[in-house]
Amino acid sequence: MTDFLLVAGLSLAAAALVMALTAYAASRTGRVSVVDVAWGIALVAVAVVCAVLAGTWQSSVLVVLVAVWGARLSSHIFTRARGHATEDPRYVELLGGELSEVGMGVAVRKVFLLQGAAVWLVSLPLQAAAISDTLDWPWLVWVGVAVWLVGVLFEAVGDAQLSAYKRDPDRGPVMDRGLWAWTRHPNYFGDACVWWGIWIAGGLASGWVAGLCSVIAPITMTFWLVWVTGARLLERSMMKRPGYPEYAARTSMFVPLPPKR
Repeated sequence: MTDFLLVAGLSLAAAALVMALTAYAASRTGRVSVVDVAWGIALVAVAVVCAVLAGTWQSSVLVVLVAVWGARLSSHIFTRARGHATEDPRYVELLGGELSEVGMGVAVRKVFLLQGAAVWLVSLPLQAAAISDTLDWPWLVWVGVAVWLVGVLFEAVGDAQLSAYKRDPDRGPVMDRGLWAWTRHPNYFGDACVWWGIWIAGGLASGWVAGLCSVIAPITMTFWLVWVTGARLLERSMMKRPGYPEYAARTSMFVPLPPKR
C-alpha cells in the first residue's frame, strides 16, 4: 500500500506541476491550446517518476516509449501552433468563449484540472509497472512495443501526409489520400494504439491484477479520442466544409477500413 501511495502521489504531483506551469503559460499567451503541447510532456514526466521509483528494465522500456511518443507529439503540435495566432476553435467551444472573455478560473476548472487528472489516469499502466514486484509475462512487453509502433507510425505518417496535402497547390477540398482514405482520423487512431500498447507492456505484462486495475487507462484514452476532445468534436466543424460530408460517407471515422465506393 505504501508503494502504491508513493507512486500514485508522486505521479499526480508531476502531472499537477506540468499543468500548473501550462496554466501560467496560457495566462501569458491568452491561449488555452498550449495544453496540447503540455499533454505529452506531462506523461513523459510521470513515466520518468515511475521508472526512477521502479528501477526495472520494464519501466525503462516504458520511459522510452512514452518519451518518443511525447516528444514527437509535442513538437508536431508546437510547430503547427506557431502558424496560428488565434485560439483553437475546440477550446473556444469548450470554454464558452475566448480565454479573455471567460477568465482563467473557467479555464483551470474546465481544462487544466481535467487534463491533469486525465494524465494521471492514462498513466495507470506506468504506475502499475512501477508498483508490481514481479513481471508475470515479460513477452507481453514486446507485444506492447509492437502495438505501440503501429500507433506511432499511424500518427507520424498521417501527420506527414496531411502536411504534404496542405502544401499541394492542386489539392482537393478534402484530404482523402493515403491513410486518410481508410480513416478520417489516423492520428487519433494511432494515439489510441500507442496507449493500448503501453497498457499491454506496462499493465498486462505485470500480471492479470495489474492489467485489470489499469485497463481503464486505454479505455478512457480511446473514449476521449473518439467522443470528447478528439474526433467527434473536430467533426462538428469539419462537416461544414464543402466535400467533407461526402468524404465521411465513404470513409471510416476511426478504425481503418477499406473506403466505400
